[in-house]
Amino acid sequence: MQLSLLENSDPRMDAEKRVSELHTVLEYHNRRYYQLDAPEISDAEYDELFRELAALEEKYPELVTATSPTQRVGGAPVGRFRTVIHRMPMLSLENATNGEEIRTKLDARIKKELGLEDVAAVAYMCEPKMDGLAVELIYEQGELLVASTRGDGITGEDVTQNIRTIRGLPLRLTGEGVPSLLEVRGEVYLSLESFQKTNREREENGEAPFANPRNAAAGSLRQLDPRITASRPLSMFCYAPGLVEGATFSSQHEFLTAAAGWGLPVNPLARRVEDVNGAVAYYHEMQEARESLPYEIDGTVVKVDSFLLQRELGEKSRSPLWAIAGKFPPRQAETQLEDILLSVGRTGVITPVAQLRPVEISGVTVSRATLHNWDELAAKDIRIGDTVVVERAGDVIPAVVRVVTTRRTGAERTIPPPQFCPDCGSAVVRIADEVALRCMGISCPPQIRESLKHFASRGAMDIEGLGDKVVEQLLSLGLVRTVADLYRLTKDDFMRFERMGDKLASNLLNALEASKTRDLARFVFALGIRHVGQRTAKTLAQAFGSLDNIGNATVDELTSVRDIGATVAQSIFTFFATPDNRTVIEQLNELGVCPAAVAKTVGGPLSGRNFVFTGTLTRFSRDYARKLVEDQGGNVIGSVSKKTDYVVAGDEAGSKLIKAREFGIAVIGEQEFLDLLEVH
Repeated sequence: MQLSLLENSDPRMDAEKRVSELHTVLEYHNRRYYQLDAPEISDAEYDELFRELAALEEKYPELVTATSPTQRVGGAPVGRFRTVIHRMPMLSLENATNGEEIRTKLDARIKKELGLEDVAAVAYMCEPKMDGLAVELIYEQGELLVASTRGDGITGEDVTQNIRTIRGLPLRLTGEGVPSLLEVRGEVYLSLESFQKTNREREENGEAPFANPRNAAAGSLRQLDPRITASRPLSMFCYAPGLVEGATFSSQHEFLTAAAGWGLPVNPLARRVEDVNGAVAYYHEMQEARESLPYEIDGTVVKVDSFLLQRELGEKSRSPLWAIAGKFPPRQAETQLEDILLSVGRTGVITPVAQLRPVEISGVTVSRATLHNWDELAAKDIRIGDTVVVERAGDVIPAVVRVVTTRRTGAERTIPPPQFCPDCGSAVVRIADEVALRCMGISCPPQIRESLKHFASRGAMDIEGLGDKVVEQLLSLGLVRTVADLYRLTKDDFMRFERMGDKLASNLLNALEASKTRDLARFVFALGIRHVGQRTAKTLAQAFGSLDNIGNATVDELTSVRDIGATVAQSIFTFFATPDNRTVIEQLNELGVCPAAVAKTVGGPLSGRNFVFTGTLTRFSRDYARKLVEDQGGNVIGSVSKKTDYVVAGDEAGSKLIKAREFGIAVIGEQEFLDLLEVH
């Protein structure tokens, strides 16, 4: 997914356009990574886009919004599990790409912030960076009470029952000095041996194997049936405290020692070093040991050992200033590109995919890699028959890095952009300002297939049992052409399937019937409107209250809604203005699919009041604060201006607090904010 080049003559307008584009693409990749466990770009590519956005926002602070990826930690959690709000945010880490960057981006910065002399040494705690899924455990009086995923860093999913199946994790802490309350963060992972065993079992059962151990761990932990999770031998290492009551610690090393004494699993390779030289040596040591470890790591984590210094250094909005992730170089291999295949997605985008001579990269056999689009293909001059360097970008996604041109024989051949869809033969177009080629056929089988899968997915209409295999059979039997056809299906239709019993057919019909009353936000998301994810769908539902109101809204009315820009508004307007889409929606209504209207907040004690939050909040999360304000008719905005009514300042508030005082805007603390809203 690429971004367009800027062409405006006004640098400020160029920056605003670029920031908007970066918001869209970063949120897209956040969702692919955090919600779907199906990332499309490497960590390095994502970090480059993120750094570009951060640089633009630093240059033009008025472009910073509350929904910017720089103002949050990651992507939003998936649905179905109960939501858990972390009392202390689970931040992500800034990256260093080599040992030298650990010196310059961490140690030098820390010494500057603390005003230490160049000769002063800062002690660090070093640990392998596990390639798994971050979780938080809450123990009260020594008993495991709640376990949740990291989610977006503020809210996660309740996976307590699944965490309890991890045999190496104590359900009750033992030993001396167990705190009355302990929040502990850690990483759930699947060992390489368990990963290979799980994949063998899946292949024997006719299921697709997991792409890598991280995806396997994430998929296992998110199972709705804990028995499935229990069948996969997950492991966990604990690495940091959250909120602790009834015990105090002076350092990371002291905490890990105590945690191990209470029975919590702590990585035995974790090590305290006296200075940055020890941290860099540790990085290189782990890089050499990487292939011999029984689990996947993709780098090392280096943290200031002293909790006092950690507190003094503080955090940015997304990451702590006292820690860094030293990422290892990506793993690469050479192989031959045997063919270029064309893949058609849900929105009609045609993506070139490299079919490779199978090659093993760090224990995973790679036979396909995305080529992104034809601009990328041309820029890298990739041809069928080329010898190419393939990388597991971020140690996950296979990508073609470059061509080994010295190995060319002259027999290699290029592939031109398609003029017609490889699946349905419809015309292919390239929309202005986009790099993607799109099939315009409304009856294109891959688009229908992916639309059905999206419509039935958990975050959308959540039609239980209507998975990939059922969708494939519905299409092969010619039973559905649009999502509306799902609600015309009968038991006799399902009984035509292979291996379909009476009970399963009844369950599918019941699931379809139950989905008719999903809420409006789910229904809007299920429609598959371009640029409309779960969060935007929820915003639309809250702003307009009903599907008719959304469908009849003008572009100006849509752009007046918070967080909806011109591109998204035009996409929504075009969707509802398309006759075929209107017809499908009318058919859904006739078949009894009627999403409930949402009661809009009108007026309220905070109507028209604008709030800005700054600094580290300790009493509540920013998402919770936003909900409190919006429930009473107010607005939360990202930057301070003369239109701001209140600035709520947490610990270590920065430039926003200074600007508020310059403008004479009321500055209140967290308790004053709660008192103002009469929340106790």
